[in-house]
Amino acid sequence: MVSTFAPQAAGDLNFLKKLNRSSILGTVRRYPGATRADIAARTQLTKATVGGVVQALLERGWLREGELQPRGGGRPGRALYLDDAHHVLLGADIGVRGLRVVACTLGGEVLLQRYVTEAPTTPEETAKRLAAMLRAMRDDPVIADRHCLGLGVTVPGPVAPEQPILRLAPNLGWVDVAFLEVLRPYLPEFDGAWLLDNEANAAAFGEFYFHDGIPPESIVYISAGSGIGSGMVTGDNFPLVPRGGQGLVGEIGHTIVQPGGLYCHCGNRGCAETLVSGWAIRASLGIADTENLEAAIAARGDDADVNAVLRRAGEALGILILNLHHTLNPAMLVLGGSLMHLGERLIEPALDYFETHQNDLLRGTQRVPIKVIHDSTFTAARGAAAQVMAKAALEA
Repeated sequence: MVSTFAPQAAGDLNFLKKLNRSSILGTVRRYPGATRADIAARTQLTKATVGGVVQALLERGWLREGELQPRGGGRPGRALYLDDAHHVLLGADIGVRGLRVVACTLGGEVLLQRYVTEAPTTPEETAKRLAAMLRAMRDDPVIADRHCLGLGVTVPGPVAPEQPILRLAPNLGWVDVAFLEVLRPYLPEFDGAWLLDNEANAAAFGEFYFHDGIPPESIVYISAGSGIGSGMVTGDNFPLVPRGGQGLVGEIGHTIVQPGGLYCHCGNRGCAETLVSGWAIRASLGIADTENLEAAIAARGDDADVNAVLRRAGEALGILILNLHHTLNPAMLVLGGSLMHLGERLIEPALDYFETHQNDLLRGTQRVPIKVIHDSTFTAARGAAAQVMAKAALEA
């Protein structure tokens, strides 16, 4: 199953208006400075339709006009840009080891960000803490006068494709949690579009949606942290997120790499997370759950055991990247997550393995680019804000 931010109904005027509005906003997002005539040419909409939609978006603070753009043989047109001055998008990430919130403009610029390094407990207590963080950020003078378009929340586990329910977060012990329903009573004043998604899916969406310039045909984001997962996004003005019938697409941390191997938190044996995850590295090196993983490893310097564990984890990560390359074949790979803080001892063997083997199947020379985000603390939360933008464009 594939979810999209395009409307699914058809055949009525309201549907067409939503479709046109989203398409025009998507074109301006991809081609900043495009004129009305440029948009009409790219979307195949009539100039009258483009003019009417653009005027409405200007009046509502979604777009702004810029300089005159000369045209050969015709009247110059006004450049159009997303208006970053009037609205705000909110994103929140419930991580295994803390909570993160961001406030973004329509173009993806982060205006505010907050991070609390205290692990979530129950859904109810986590909702209370998250609501307090969001309310404090919403009251900050930087965004207090902006219109809020909505809130996106990410969680460390698969979300049901047809409804906002977290099916399982094994590293939190949460099962079948309708988290938005738990959160809403604490934020009655927050309106706009609300959504819930897996953190890797949201991160992939943000990397695609807020990509500088024209994004590649498809992006896969690999999130390597306390656990490990991935998300894929493809499409154009209406990004598509493959999810599967049960929302399990991208759960690479629970693919089996060592049959009969160590037990995973999910209950299976030999999952990839038993080799490359924050909790697996801690277990291998005897680092307590209360310790900061990056600091504990740094304190041990060039320790042989540390080097061996990180190399093994890096090679396992490289295998997962190669498997994603062969099964999903994205145009671009993005590597992020808190394990990137561990540095080259982990990252280098992962990239080396992938570079060595990525063309074994086709015997070619084409290279799939890999972007490494060394600090992805707010990547998932920013991605959730991007999803709010895409959803609000259709619902506004």
